[in-house]
Amino acid sequence: MLLDVNLPGMSGVETCREIRARSEVQVIMLTVRDSSRDTIAALDAGADDYVTKPFSMQVLLARIRAALRRSPATGGGADTVRFGNVEIRMNARRVLVAGKEVRLTPKEFDLLRFLISNNDSVVPHERILQAVWGPDYGGEVQYLRVFVKQLRQKLEPDPARPRYILTEPWLGYRLRISEDAMELAEAADAGDSDES
Repeated sequence: MLLDVNLPGMSGVETCREIRARSEVQVIMLTVRDSSRDTIAALDAGADDYVTKPFSMQVLLARIRAALRRSPATGGGADTVRFGNVEIRMNARRVLVAGKEVRLTPKEFDLLRFLISNNDSVVPHERILQAVWGPDYGGEVQYLRVFVKQLRQKLEPDPARPRYILTEPWLGYRLRISEDAMELAEAADAGDSDES
């Protein structure tokens, strides 16, 4: 879906938020607004991409193709990944935390899937951006920060002190779902069940 930020009545950002509450359709925002604040507001509302006007039609078409490649119909890889109290059903594109379903946007899920495929490796910002957003990206580190923050809020026991999605300063990110991290989470779960 191509969605302009400036719409009569309800803004494009509000419209995107409403769409995201009901659908996982890929949303690309189009706008003349190019401030970081506007970009962050759109991405926080659930947009998968943000294109400022004027833009090249070829670039827009390439971004649409990239979004379609990452749409929910795309499957592959191991079906279920578990760490701590997180369960990710890859082919169904579903995430459960402590047995409760957590809704990820298509872009959040694509980012998580890419980090899983590079488990316990430092992945540079540029490589993540190009793999998840497309080859025209690489310098849009703010996009990445917004999405990593959103994933942490949805998956981490304490988003302020992440256990799984780790920042590697000046380099990129690392997803750590090693035995140590899993054992810590399992111990915490066992302590919770002992109290009930």
